Amino acid sequence: MKLRIVDNGPIILDTTDAVSFTGAAGTESKPGPVYLCRCGQSANKPFCDGTHRKVKFEGKGGELSCP
Repeated sequence: MKLRIVDNGPIILDTTDAVSFTGAAGTESKPGPVYLCRCGQSANKPFCDGTHRKVKFEGKGGELSCP
């Protein structure tokens, strides 16, 4: 599993496993990369909907790999 934090953007959880997540509104992600909100303003939390661009969210990025 790999976790990538995009500069000024979302958290990308990339997994080769069939992992899925269900948001508060009942929206379920498909297996593969999952884009998670980091700005706190997404209308589809916990998933990113691109609002970070509109609100000019700023935050450092990085990467974490888990065996």
